[in-house]
Amino acid sequence: MEQTIIDYIKNEIHAGDQSLDIDPEDDLLGSGLLGSMEMMRLVEHLENTFHFRVQPQDMAIENFLTVAAMARYVSAARRA
Repeated sequence: MEQTIIDYIKNEIHAGDQSLDIDPEDDLLGSGLLGSMEMMRLVEHLENTFHFRVQPQDMAIENFLTVAAMARYVSAARRA
């Protein structure tokens, strides 16, 4: 799941820039890899790709700050 998220960031948000080195623990917002609009696109992509909905109470930065955090959140949300 982490690689799927990284591939989306590289291919869709950064126009296929394969030179980007994204570690699953990188702070995506703090590093400038994603802005708020890109983050919303990514959340929508996660919902569509993994067939779940982010609940309003789950829209917390700690669930989406890193690729690893997103993967953990999506896995937990899909089990719920």
